[in-house]
Amino acid sequence: MLDKIKFDDKGLIPAIIQDAKSGRALTLCYMNKDALEKTLKEGKIYVFRRSKGKLMLKGETSGHIQVVKELFIDCEGNSLLFKIEQKVAACHAGYFSCYYRRVTKNGELEIAEKLVFNPEEAYKR
Repeated sequence: MLDKIKFDDKGLIPAIIQDAKSGRALTLCYMNKDALEKTLKEGKIYVFRRSKGKLMLKGETSGHIQVVKELFIDCEGNSLLFKIEQKVAACHAGYFSCYYRRVTKNGELEIAEKLVFNPEEAYKR
């Protein structure tokens, strides 16, 4: 299966993370080959954090891991879609999805969902 995947010139591939129950998009992350292999082996989402230049378990800090239910590869082999079971919240800001802000007709941002957890408390551990 790995030979069907087209990593970019930086060795990364975008991965959409979707809640398996609701169908909501939770986040978009990037994986390198190591992150993908570890995800497939352990059944939990691992990402390559571009800002930190390292492999990380999604939810490593908060404990809000993502358990893989299904994996899809797009028609070109250059992006992935993971359907997952989310433990608590996907967003480090405390929301279930990273897409918690809606753009209004006036072009303003509004919060479209409630906080699931207090990030200040979660990251004190």
